[in-house]
Amino acid sequence: MVKIINTSGKRKTAIARATLKAGKGVVRINSVPLEAYGSDTTRMKISEPILLVPNAIHGIDVIIDVAGGGVMGQAEAVRTALARGIIK
Repeated sequence: MVKIINTSGKRKTAIARATLKAGKGVVRINSVPLEAYGSDTTRMKISEPILLVPNAIHGIDVIIDVAGGGVMGQAEAVRTALARGIIK
């Protein structure tokens, strides 16, 4: 049985929905890999939960859909959803 974790994060009017499941450790935001998403600042803000917990997403695929708000609001909503998923 494959365990799937669904979480969400909000910041102002931005809403992010994250799905974590067994995989290769890939993080995708709106179907774009984290390495290619947004600017350096947004990538750094999003990856903070991953950096705080080493090997947190090793062997886990993270798929995040985010909508609404501005660029930084979306980044903070994604960060919240990702952190909640890591905790679960």
